[in-house]
Amino acid sequence: MMNDFVTKDDLRQFGLLLINDIRNIIEKTDISGQDTIDPEWLKSRVARKLMDMSPGSLQNLRVTGKVRFKKVLGSYYYNKTDLMSLFNEE
Repeated sequence: MMNDFVTKDDLRQFGLLLINDIRNIIEKTDISGQDTIDPEWLKSRVARKLMDMSPGSLQNLRVTGKVRFKKVLGSYYYNKTDLMSLFNEE
């Protein structure tokens, strides 16, 4: 029978590793607090919040072909560039 005891030194070492990992994540974050990852495709909820529009309006953009979209496992993803270009249209 194997006895696996966790010692104080094990916990201390784990804590240091955890703090180091958190530090690395924070360093990868932009100064403004925005994550440097900028996704090209946005889920419906995120796209609606970004554009401040209803689900029906977003669906209309999809149906009329004004924005590219992908359907993955029942969820729609919208192209962020297409959504942002709608601001520039007159």
